[in-house]
Amino acid sequence: MLEQFPQVRESFSRAVRLVSTARMREAALAGLIDTNEEADELAEIEGATSRRLVAQTRGVEGLSANSLISGRPNQGFINAAFVYAQPRSPNRFNGTSRGAWYAALETETAIAEVGHHMTRHFSEVSNFEGVVEYAELFADFIGLFADLRGAAAAECLDPNSKVGYPAGNLLAEEAIAADLNGIIYPSVRHAGGTCLAVLWPHAVQDVTQGGVYRLTWSGTPNYKVEQIA
Repeated sequence: MLEQFPQVRESFSRAVRLVSTARMREAALAGLIDTNEEADELAEIEGATSRRLVAQTRGVEGLSANSLISGRPNQGFINAAFVYAQPRSPNRFNGTSRGAWYAALETETAIAEVGHHMTRHFSEVSNFEGVVEYAELFADFIGLFADLRGAAAAECLDPNSKVGYPAGNLLAEEAIAADLNGIIYPSVRHAGGTCLAVLWPHAVQDVTQGGVYRLTWSGTPNYKVEQIA
C-alpha cells in the first residue's frame, strides 16, 4: 500500500495537537504530600502504575524503551501519545497497542477533529451534554513522510472508520517498517485542513503549550467553541 503514495521530505513548524486539560492536572494525591519522603513514595506509586513510566523503563509492544524520549521539555506528553493507545478502539493510523502523535496545521482543523470524536462518543451514550477543555500543544517536525494530500479518495481516508481505519493501520505499519516519520493527509473532518500522524517519538520536536479551548455540547450534536486562555 505504501508504494501508492509519494514519500516527501517536509518540515512543519508549530503544528497543533489538542490535549484534554484533564491530562495536565497534578497527581490526585499531590495535595496530601507534606514531606520529601511522601513525595518519593508518591513517585514510586506512580512509577508502578503509570503505563507511560513503565514504558520508559521496559517499552511497550512495538516500541522499545530506547525509542521513547528523555531529557526534553514536555517529554511526558510526547511519550504518552505513543504508549496510551486505546485497547479496544484503534485510530486511523495506529492500532490498539501503539499510539501516534496526531496534529493539524491549523487549530481550526484540530478542533474539528477532536469535536467529531467527542460528538461520536456522546452519540454512543445518547446524551449530548458535556463540556471538554483542550489545550494546544505546538510541535515542529522534519523528515520523510508518506504524502496523502493528493489522494483524498484513498481507502485509508474513508470517513467510515470501519473502512478507513483498517486500511490506515496497514499503511502506518508499512510506514513504520520503512522508518518514515509519519503520514501527511487531508483532514477527514475539516474540509481544506491538513493533518499529520507522526509515528515515532523522536520526530516530535520543540513541544510548547498554547491556548485553551472549551467545547460545549448542550443537547444536540452541534457544539460551541470558545477560547478561554
